[in-house]
Amino acid sequence: MVAKTRKRKSTGSRKRFIGKPSGQIQERVQAVGPDHFGIITVDCAKRRSKWMLCNFYGKVIIEPTGVEHTAGGLRAMTQCIAEACKREGLTDVIAAVEMTGVYHKPAQRSLRKAGFDTRIVHPFASHHYRRPLHPAIKTDDNDLEAIFHAAVKGYGLATFPVGEVYQSLQAISRHRHNLVKQRSRLMVQIRRLLHQTMPGYADLFAEDKLFHKSVALPIALKFSFAEAIRRRGRPSKACPKPQY
Repeated sequence: MVAKTRKRKSTGSRKRFIGKPSGQIQERVQAVGPDHFGIITVDCAKRRSKWMLCNFYGKVIIEPTGVEHTAGGLRAMTQCIAEACKREGLTDVIAAVEMTGVYHKPAQRSLRKAGFDTRIVHPFASHHYRRPLHPAIKTDDNDLEAIFHAAVKGYGLATFPVGEVYQSLQAISRHRHNLVKQRSRLMVQIRRLLHQTMPGYADLFAEDKLFHKSVALPIALKFSFAEAIRRRGRPSKACPKPQY
């Protein structure tokens, strides 16, 4: 008896590309052609950045150029890029900006305002592509080459707009995180002051009991040194408990 085999239904030919989904540019490159697809790469620093413009094949259209983080400097950069794209016939362009703390934001905002599809490249991705190109030499020009390769391979990530509810929840979450950090700093400062005025006193209480439902702080506020606590003594049965 021949065993019957079930044929699985085809789910359709689904295209799959290497790289992050939010960084894929393959279909856009196919639509306009690699010669007409431009990639702007930006290596950012605190007060100035360096950028260059290439096509998808890596042909350098504008050599690495420095730009100051001023309104005039950034405006001149975007105008120069727009003119070069028109001159070279680049019909589709993305900008890949390496994330550097908050220092990349001026260049990122300027390129977005000029209408370029601006994407973020994580430093880990650019570092990964710089190592085989220039293992022991880290310069701005070498970083720009690495950012270009990361963007070509799909690691220039697009940031999508988020709703107001998400933004408000994110702000609340960050505020709570800041409050927790401030509370931790204050607890460390209080413990240090207690050790200076009453050495060993804070160690008599468990770590989670010193600041929570404990008489430790009321006693420390009432008596500033150990001898005062000894002179006060323990309350007798006839005497009511002192109110701290």
